[in-house]
Amino acid sequence: MTGLLPGFADPVVDAQSTFRAVLEAMARPGRVQRLPAPPAPPAPLSPAAGAVLLALADGETPLWLDAGADASEWARFHAGCPVAADAGGAEFVLAVGTPPALSALEAGTDEDPHRSATLILQVAALEEGTGWRLTGPGIEHEHRLHVTGAPDGFLAQWAANRALSPRGVDVILCAGDRVAALPRGTSIKEG
Repeated sequence: MTGLLPGFADPVVDAQSTFRAVLEAMARPGRVQRLPAPPAPPAPLSPAAGAVLLALADGETPLWLDAGADASEWARFHAGCPVAADAGGAEFVLAVGTPPALSALEAGTDEDPHRSATLILQVAALEEGTGWRLTGPGIEHEHRLHVTGAPDGFLAQWAANRALSPRGVDVILCAGDRVAALPRGTSIKEG
């Protein structure tokens, strides 16, 4: 590692604004939120993926990521989180490449569904108005979200994940300085 890049410019304010954006995204599935002051994390992490990681991970939340040694060191230093060797043992899974199968991640239990993993999935672009048809809690009728760079077979994996309700994995999509969320109760159909 040649030099550690900075995290948030103002750690408290920037983490709070990112956390609020993620909460808004989770409450309104498929709505794209722009992050006001994301960090410039090491490549290949996008600013949004880095911001979400710094806002959500801490010293008690194991993280698995596929972004390389610089990104792992950056996450450990700025978030204080332990890095897990296996995605199945992580509370947060950050994928910049092909993510692990949703079925390989912790889905919680019927008694403790909140003990499931959250997948932070970096994609190429997020755009409202076209693409997937989202329905479910937090969506009045239907919402459209076009995701450029979603992994092959994602919708089939999502349907199987949703069938685990109330268990299942939540997904936060990150592109550039934008985030959108897919809580486990969201139904997704091809556009």
